[in-house]
Amino acid sequence: MAYGIVHQFPGATKEQYEASIAAVHPSDGSLPEGQVFHAAGPSADGWTIVAIHDSKESWEQFRDGTLLPRMQAGIDGGFATPPQETAFEVYSEVPV
Repeated sequence: MAYGIVHQFPGATKEQYEASIAAVHPSDGSLPEGQVFHAAGPSADGWTIVAIHDSKESWEQFRDGTLLPRMQAGIDGGFATPPQETAFEVYSEVPV
């Protein structure tokens, strides 16, 4: 079952997003393995990212193997604090 993640970064900027995404996503502009959707943009109090993975397991693999280690090591110009996170099992998807 697909698995959704919403990350809210209070006070964050587009520049921090761009630095962070460059550090954790493939350099060819594709999505990490198992991620099937990614959207991001400014929100009322910072920056919001929505990602859909093909399973909870693929999210956990990306989170534990790539995202957390790189964020904990520090990303020059990237997000300064961890996000507020909401996760959910995807009940319904409408293809584009």
